[in-house]
Amino acid sequence: MGFLIRVVVNAFAIWVVTLIPALMVSVIPFPPGETLQFVLTLLIVAAIFALVNTIIGTVIKILAFPLYILTLGLIGLIINAFLLWLTAWITGFWNWGLRVEDFWWGVVAAIIISLINWIFGIILRPRKRDSQR
Repeated sequence: MGFLIRVVVNAFAIWVVTLIPALMVSVIPFPPGETLQFVLTLLIVAAIFALVNTIIGTVIKILAFPLYILTLGLIGLIINAFLLWLTAWITGFWNWGLRVEDFWWGVVAAIIISLINWIFGIILRPRKRDSQR
């Protein structure tokens, strides 16, 4: 998946997560807070999340490889929640961006974001061309 498509899918997934009020995950748009600013904030947060996941997430996943084997991959949920929390921390320097109130709600939000990304990854996967026509 290209970076731009990944950002749009992440923005959609983060928006879906913010619609669930029990998760205590929210996106605060930059002023004046209209619809366009909310969409741009989602896209910026998704771009930051994609960069964090690509750069820092790759390093952490390589270093945590023995833990993946030991926990049968369940450590990936905690790592994804940490990356989501890290994105919220990075965007917290401004008065807008992603807010995650509790780490464990961040784990649930990361699971939902991963499921949405997985579904869109299946839908948007490029099809192989038949070479035997």
